[in-house]
Amino acid sequence: EYIRSYYFNKMEVIRFSSSVGKFVGFTELGVKNAEAWNNNPSELSRMRAQKETYCVNNVQVDYNNALTKS
Repeated sequence: EYIRSYYFNKMEVIRFSSSVGKFVGFTELGVKNAEAWNNNPSELSRMRAQKETYCVNNVQVDYNNALTKS
């Protein structure tokens, strides 16, 4: 699962989760930004592609490293 969170003053404002597939806002400003970003198909496809970029390519490396240390 790929999660990208945005914080302001140590408080989570907005989050994208690949399992949900969209942005979720936690504050008034975060909700407004989530609505705008969720209505932008290019922004959603860009964030969904981040899962492929970060997670899928590195999961086997991280998994193997964890097994060798346990």
